[in-house]
Amino acid sequence: MGAQVTPLRIANAAQSVRHVFIRDLLLNAHIGVHRHEKGRSQPVRINIDLTVREGGPDAGDDLENVVCYEQVVDKVKELVESQHINLAETMAERIATRCFEDVRVLVARVRLEKMTVIAEAASVGVEIERTRPDFSNL
Repeated sequence: MGAQVTPLRIANAAQSVRHVFIRDLLLNAHIGVHRHEKGRSQPVRINIDLTVREGGPDAGDDLENVVCYEQVVDKVKELVESQHINLAETMAERIATRCFEDVRVLVARVRLEKMTVIAEAASVGVEIERTRPDFSNL
C-alpha cells in the first residue's frame, strides 16, 4: 500500500496562506552521476511552488513583508552553480531546504528536470513536496 499524498492547497483564505511560484527557471547545473556529467554543467529546468503564510491586509506594501521570489531564485542559483550534486533528488531536497530558510514558507514543492539526458524525451526529473515539520494542518 503506497503513501497517501494530499495535493498542495493554493492561496487558501481560510488558512491565511498565499501561493508564491517560480516557473521554468532555466539554469546550468553541476549535476549527474555519470562520468560524462562530471566536471561540466548541463541545463536544468526548475519549478518551485511555495505555500506561504500571509502577513494579512495590514502587512503593508513592503518587499520585506513577503517571500521574495528574486531571493529564492538567487539561493537556487548559488546552490546549483556552486557545487556538483550527483542526484536530481538530492538537488530538489536541497532547494526545498533553502526555501524553508524563510520561516513564512510552510510547504515547498520543487520540480527539477534535466533537459538533455535522454534524446527521446524532452526532459526527465523528479518532483518533491515537503512540509515544514511544525505545520501539518494544510
